[in-house]
Amino acid sequence: MIAIRDMMIIQIDITNACVNSCSNCTRLIGHHRKPFFMEFDMFTRAVDSLADFPGMVGMIGGEPLLHPEFPRMARYLQERIEDPKRRGLWSTVPEGTRHGALIREVFGNLYLNDHTVDKIMHQPVLVAASEAVPDPARMWSLIDECWVQKCWSASITPKGAFFCEVAAAFDMLFDGPGGWPVEPGWWLREPHQFGDQKERWCPRCGCAVPLPRRASTEQVDDVSRGNLAELERMASPKVRKGRVALYRGEQAEDWNPHHNWYMSEVEGEAQYRERIAKRLDATE
Repeated sequence: MIAIRDMMIIQIDITNACVNSCSNCTRLIGHHRKPFFMEFDMFTRAVDSLADFPGMVGMIGGEPLLHPEFPRMARYLQERIEDPKRRGLWSTVPEGTRHGALIREVFGNLYLNDHTVDKIMHQPVLVAASEAVPDPARMWSLIDECWVQKCWSASITPKGAFFCEVAAAFDMLFDGPGGWPVEPGWWLREPHQFGDQKERWCPRCGCAVPLPRRASTEQVDDVSRGNLAELERMASPKVRKGRVALYRGEQAEDWNPHHNWYMSEVEGEAQYRERIAKRLDATE
């Protein structure tokens, strides 16, 4: 694993409301019985805590544009993070989206994906490493080299700060104890300080394990038995709808993750993102 300060991005996860229910979503969308919306005061604390972080500060969901205070949050991010290239937005740009001009003004980096292409392949998240890899030594070796933690981001949710955005999502879904206090310098932690977060959530996550991926458009989550039992106990809406597939021990042979792995098989990726971006031109 890498130190948080060496990451290129830290995300502020402002809501898990979303217009989609993609397969194996890293935000575990579809299993929550109701969405969360980060309070504005929490958002300001999150942004303030990252003012000196050298990388990009992102706004993500779910779909962040569904947050009722999105415009106010975007303006605060603009105020506190002066360089527009350090302000990022991850969005599907849902049809009927407002604030197109605001988005283009505030965010120097837009990462747009509406998940309508069947070649967008998602790694199983809810297949627990502890169930897929029975040898603890190998499991922890895989976790220590997890591509998500190395290539993607740490995260802040309404429950605190986390060394990994997927660990943050697990904590939110499974009613964990929350993250670290959101205060200046929290992101200076080294891997040996990830402690309880790593030990609690990484064995329940499948991101570090070489597993077969699934097209996001299938809207089905691959789930191991232990996680499925917990989701059933929680009355997960996605489980009730039968939108899960029980993991049966499959391993992937051709498994070469990298930072753009989810999109790398999409032909004309730039044109695909440009098509989504055009929705901003007609909105205000």
